[in-house]
Amino acid sequence: MSLANSNAAREERRLNPIIAITDPDDPRIAAYRHIREADLVGREGCFIAEGEVVLRMLLTGSRHPAQSVLIADKRIERLAPLLAQAPADAPIYSASQTVMDAIVGFPIHRGILALGRKTPEPSPEALLAGLPPEALVLALFGIANHDNMGGLFRNAAAFGVGAVLLDGACCDPFYRKAIRVSVGGVLAVPFARLAPHADPLALLRSHDLTPIALSPRGQTRLIDLEPPSRAALLLGAEGPGLSEALIAASRSVSLPMSAGFDSLNVATTSGIALHHLAFARRASATAG
Repeated sequence: MSLANSNAAREERRLNPIIAITDPDDPRIAAYRHIREADLVGREGCFIAEGEVVLRMLLTGSRHPAQSVLIADKRIERLAPLLAQAPADAPIYSASQTVMDAIVGFPIHRGILALGRKTPEPSPEALLAGLPPEALVLALFGIANHDNMGGLFRNAAAFGVGAVLLDGACCDPFYRKAIRVSVGGVLAVPFARLAPHADPLALLRSHDLTPIALSPRGQTRLIDLEPPSRAALLLGAEGPGLSEALIAASRSVSLPMSAGFDSLNVATTSGIALHHLAFARRASATAG
């Protein structure tokens, strides 16, 4: 399908026209220019979504609105049904692969980008107050690796986490790589930042959430844990893990492993623990 025919079909359906970009310095696509450098300095309330799966989440299931889309022209035809779901006020730009590579500053083989705008973060209190009677929360401490952050949000979305809390040492979930690794989970799961001197356990308990801290020295094996109806899973950075104070004041849980090994990647650990917390209670209720 030619660009002209594609635009004609979209106009007939009253959809956004596709705007051809031939100059990498075109001011209309300034937000996409040199995106690696922009990752480091921030995007003033916006973020970059990369890849088809993340674009689908942004256009169909995101809590954050799409501002524009930039697609390699060779992908336009196949993605037409998805692009048809873009907001009416979000322009769709198309460029050749060569021009697109020049815009972003490196070979972007996926050829699929979008600009989104962050909705304001709720306060931790407001976020927890809006949870249903049965709820699962993920509380993260010191997660500075963007791959791990993305994996944690991916698992949070997969296992029905209603809220994620981040301490001040956690990296930005809206970093491009974190969003990509999360396959859009960052755009779907609500999160909030804890205040610098907040007491996270007092906050959780004030909303009837039982804090569960994973530790190799945990007093209860995960497999033996009967998940409470309102639970908050606490996870720390690989290496230091959670502080002793957090572990001591929570219900501590261990994940037994083979002799000589006592730790997993934090994202992998979260998947195992969240699966248990999400489904063990349901299985018990069904059996009963």
